[in-house]
Amino acid sequence: MTEDSIHDGHGTYDVVLLVEQAMSATDAAQVHSLHEEISDQVVYHVLLPLEDAAARIESSLGTLGAGDLMASPGLALGDIDIESVRRECQERSESDLEATLGALRQTGAQAQGSVTTAPPVDALVEKVSEVDARETIILTRPHVVAEFFHVDWTSRARRKLGVPVLHLIEHETFDEQSGGGEGVSGL
Repeated sequence: MTEDSIHDGHGTYDVVLLVEQAMSATDAAQVHSLHEEISDQVVYHVLLPLEDAAARIESSLGTLGAGDLMASPGLALGDIDIESVRRECQERSESDLEATLGALRQTGAQAQGSVTTAPPVDALVEKVSEVDARETIILTRPHVVAEFFHVDWTSRARRKLGVPVLHLIEHETFDEQSGGGEGVSGL
């Protein structure tokens, strides 16, 4: 990690963002606002994990009531076109990434990114090292149970990284996240 000033206008201040879904315009504006005081060129490196097709199928099967499964004939998994689901997941992830990059760029930010198939925290650690990032920001939907047991992305990343890790809740303003609104922490 370099120790040069972030206020001299030389070099870059690299921030790695790990997001679960497309960032909204509000998300992008809030993230960008965190770095407005930095004179160096701020570059956002977005990582969006590819949705797991198998997990998606399992999840959709799990939404069926147990009684319905017991009363109906066996569900043939062979009828599900796994490759089609994988393509759909890839397309959705790429679309979410493009929407996120577009939202960040609309704020005037410099942003680049990729869809990753690696475990999210591993991909984050690798990208932080690759770009010599100064900080990371993880944007997730609320995961109350995972956070309670400290197995969420943020807790795992903090154990592996030597840079600040900020966890934000997607689609909530800073006020909502701090308990000043209707957000998850305001419950």
